[in-house]
Parts: sequence; structure tokens; C-alpha cells
Amino acid sequence: MTYLREQADGASVRLSIHVQPKASRTRLAGLHGEALKLCLTSPPVDGKANAAVIKFFAKLFKIPRAAVILTSGEASRDKRLILAGISAAQAEAVLRPLLNPKLTPHADHEAY
Repeated sequence: MTYLREQADGASVRLSIHVQPKASRTRLAGLHGEALKLCLTSPPVDGKANAAVIKFFAKLFKIPRAAVILTSGEASRDKRLILAGISAAQAEAVLRPLLNPKLTPHADHEAY
């Protein structure tokens, strides 16, 4: 999974995402190149989309919002996040069923 990299500490992962703002609903929509595609209802104005990204992944991984750190792409659709307290194996266990429609009836995931 190129969008997911375990950090050197082994207790956090780096996640590459591509954000589509102003979507009809907030959902994980599969892959966009080598990044996860996240559709957001929030507009890219005044940091609302970044706040929505943090909220989405905190809820998806059941971690505090403070454990989701935006490391790059604050003003871009392509972003990198650090998820603290999550191992690569834990992240894969959450994401794999959402990205493989054969494993679940719906590939989309709404965390709101």
C-alpha cells in the first residue's frame, strides 16, 4: 500500500490522501493514483476542509483528533497525515475492507 507508510517509531503511520472538496457526501472513495481519495462536503475555505479531513480520520480510526497531524498539503488537494498511535497493521485492517469491494458490500465509507 503506497498510500500508507509505517513511521520509524512503529507506533504511527503516514497516510497520503487526495481530497475532493464540495462533494455531495463525505466518504472514502478508493484510490487516486498512489493516494486515498477522500470526498468531502466541506469547501476548501478557511481551513474547513482540513478540519473535516482530521475529523474524518480520527473517527474512522477511533483516535483523538490531536492524534491526526496534517504534515503537508495544507493548501493543496494532496495531503499527508500522520496518525499517531496506529500501527501499519491496524491501519491496513481498517482500510483494506473499505478499498476492496469484494470484501464488503459497499466500498464507500462514511465516518460521520
